[in-house]
Amino acid sequence: MRTTFTLNGEAHAADAPDETLLTEYLRDTLGLTGTHIGCDTSQCGACNVLVDGESAKACTLLVATLEGARVTTIEGLGTEAHLHPMQAAFRQAHALQCGFCTPGMVVAGIAIAERHGAEPSEEVIRHELEGNLCRCTGYQHIVEAIRIGARAIHAPAGETE
Repeated sequence: MRTTFTLNGEAHAADAPDETLLTEYLRDTLGLTGTHIGCDTSQCGACNVLVDGESAKACTLLVATLEGARVTTIEGLGTEAHLHPMQAAFRQAHALQCGFCTPGMVVAGIAIAERHGAEPSEEVIRHELEGNLCRCTGYQHIVEAIRIGARAIHAPAGETE
């Protein structure tokens, strides 16, 4: 089936069987390996992508359901030379260990910032991260990174932390 959507800011047409999961398509067909597969059961959040600005678990999304959608993967957020504000916040706050969960956490953080503004509380962030697992940290640095990232995302142009 042919499905057309926007992927990382560019028009995209996917020719994939109806049962193709977005994680499979991104990783195996397009070589976008930043979207990790951690559980295949929608429990860990390592596969989070943004779909129309909302965090979504790509391991449960069929490519065929994305007609007309805007999909953003970790690869579509920034570059090595110019990180997305949430990526920069994760680096600043030392919010990663092994890095396996990091792409999904960054994507979830962006969605949290979009829903809750520049100052999401620790309680809100922790609640919203319930579907994202990290086996390496105690989440404190991740929570701090999302707070820093949210402020940066909502800062007036030219203003940084």
